[in-house]
Amino acid sequence: MNFPSPFYRWRPHPWHGLDVGDDPPNIVNAFIEITPFDMIKYEVDKKTGYMRVDRPQRSSSMPPSLYGFIPRTFCGVKVGQLSTETDKGDGDPLDLCVLSERPIDRTEVILSTRVIGGIHMIDRGEADDKIITVLDNDKYYSDINDVSDLPNVLIERIRHYFATYKLIPGQNTNDVYVERVFDVAHAKKVIEASITDYEEMFGE
Repeated sequence: MNFPSPFYRWRPHPWHGLDVGDDPPNIVNAFIEITPFDMIKYEVDKKTGYMRVDRPQRSSSMPPSLYGFIPRTFCGVKVGQLSTETDKGDGDPLDLCVLSERPIDRTEVILSTRVIGGIHMIDRGEADDKIITVLDNDKYYSDINDVSDLPNVLIERIRHYFATYKLIPGQNTNDVYVERVFDVAHAKKVIEASITDYEEMFGE
C-alpha cells in the first residue's frame, strides 16, 4: 500500500506537526480551538497537543469568529520588534480569527485561510497579535482583500471582544488592551516574523 506523503502514523502535534500553510504569509493554515458558539475557553496543551479547558469565559461576550492559531509560528523577539508598545511577544503560537459565511461549529479542525489584516493587542506588557483571515475558498469573502473592506461593525465587534474577554466581572482593572487594527501588509510582516521566531526557537 502506498501512503500519502507526508503520512502521519500517529496524531501530529497541532503546533509543531502541522504545516504553516500553502503560501505563507498570504495563505496560512488555522488550527481551530474556539468557535463562536461556546462560552468555554479552550486551548491546545503545549506538551501533549490535546485540547485543554482553560477556563469558562468570565464575560457574557461570545467569540465573534472562529479562533485558533497558525502552526509552526512563535511570538518572540521578532514579533515584539514590530510593536510600538513592547519589545517581546507572548511566547505562544500566532493567534488568528477566521471569518466564514457558513457557521462552523467544530473545533480541532484545520482550515486554509487568506490573510486580510489583524489587531495589535497588548497582554500584560507582551505583544499578543490576532491575525484576521477569511476562509480561503469562501466565495462570500472572495472580494475581501483587506480589513478595510469589511463592515466597520464587524471590526469593532472583533476589537471589542479582545479588549474585554479577559475582564473579570466586578473588577475595573484590565491589563489587556487593543492598541490598533492593522492592514494586510502589516499582518504579513507579523506572520513572517513569527515564522522566523519559531525557526530560531525550535529549528526547521
